[in-house]
Amino acid sequence: MQSDRARYMGGPKSEADSWGMFCHDAAQWALMGHGALMIEDKASRACLGQVGVNHGPLFPEHELGWFLYEGAEGRGYALEAARAMRGWALGERGLKTLVSYIDPDNEKSRLLAERLGAVPDPDAPRPAPDDLVYRHV
Repeated sequence: MQSDRARYMGGPKSEADSWGMFCHDAAQWALMGHGALMIEDKASRACLGQVGVNHGPLFPEHELGWFLYEGAEGRGYALEAARAMRGWALGERGLKTLVSYIDPDNEKSRLLAERLGAVPDPDAPRPAPDDLVYRHV
């Protein structure tokens, strides 16, 4: 969250703000029964990024979110992880709907949301006024 790769998530962030986001991710599991998981390469066991279901005071609705570290893009990792997390959230977890909040300049995330079958929802509440909201149906 402190690198330029966080530019589509309101970053780069300070160390304190990055730590707060990490704590939010971890706390959601205990408080809400969902949160974030790391994406790991099965062969090398390298950490490639994160996928999660976010909610609470930072997110108006349950959000399916993802990010990859540099060098992990373009190989289907985010698509596979987001599909699995969405399936779990809507199935086992029992959520009725999910949205993805996306910076309008983040073309890769917009295309991924569309590959997942999400559709734009211009009337949905959003954490930042310029965010695009994609609804997973």
